[in-house]
Amino acid sequence: MILAPPFLMPTLRRLDPERAHNLSLKALRLGLVGRDTTPDDPILATRAFGRSLSNPIGLAAGFDKNACAVNALGRLGFGFVETGTVTPRPQPGNPRPRLFRLTEDKAVINRMGFNNEGLDAYIANLKHANRKALVLGANVGINKDGADPERDYPSLVKAVAPYADYITINISSPNTPGLRDLQSEERLAAILSGIASPKPVYVKIAPDLSEDGLEAVISVVLQHNVTGVIVSNTTIARPETLKSPLKRETGGLSGAPLFAPSTAMLARAYRLAGKRLAFIGAGGVFTAEDALAKLLAGASLVQLYSGFAYQGPAMLPKLKTELAALLRARGFSSISDAVGAGI
Repeated sequence: MILAPPFLMPTLRRLDPERAHNLSLKALRLGLVGRDTTPDDPILATRAFGRSLSNPIGLAAGFDKNACAVNALGRLGFGFVETGTVTPRPQPGNPRPRLFRLTEDKAVINRMGFNNEGLDAYIANLKHANRKALVLGANVGINKDGADPERDYPSLVKAVAPYADYITINISSPNTPGLRDLQSEERLAAILSGIASPKPVYVKIAPDLSEDGLEAVISVVLQHNVTGVIVSNTTIARPETLKSPLKRETGGLSGAPLFAPSTAMLARAYRLAGKRLAFIGAGGVFTAEDALAKLLAGASLVQLYSGFAYQGPAMLPKLKTELAALLRARGFSSISDAVGAGI
């Protein structure tokens, strides 16, 4: 195992969060972060997206919006990496500051606003991805201005499908006005009806859906050619337990405070759909115990974001080793055995 020196993480945490993030991406592109060369424990092996994965731990969308560091991220030991969100046209996103580190709460608030270089630049980067060594997801969204969701989502899916192993329809970011309205039964059905993809399609949902809203989303997804659902995106809720003085910043909250509500929603979604859909559990995963809880609640794969941002690449080997030990301690012989076992 060869990973970045631990002293880099405290240094990055002293910087403005967005600057630290951009420096991290630059370090990855320059090959300064290293790689994990230790083989994964065989108990972690699984299949998804028509590919064999050495482990079920993925990187969530939002970290590498433009797919500029995918090969380096793949070398860190993730089972899969999801890039984006990409929009048809480039856009700068919301005014800065727009990314806030709530250290006391192990949380992040962002109102980035789908800042990205647009579809053409994104695809150009995807063409350089080492697809043999990397299981790759493409997360697609719409522009803030001039968007036509029923036109744009199918067009985006068609454009990225040749370069990704799966595609995620992002209709749940709180930072693009009106985007979450696309989770309504009628709008979502209209979008999905226009999508024809040779690659698995996932829908990423908000953790703030009502029970009726979740039932409607699952019902629509089951009626269309959708492989699975990612539960969940960031939340607009602000738990009373938050301690950071930044807690009132607008935007989506992620990290540890998102773990309980996102896992509860994951369990509800799994009860509604069972094995008819594949679920990816995201939200507040910092430890192997957190990852196992997502699996037990119905996820077949787990994604990291805030935990990775706080702990850095050294998080991955520890998480995978401890997850393998937990699976054996609970009497499971594979990832698939654990999926939904807590329901």
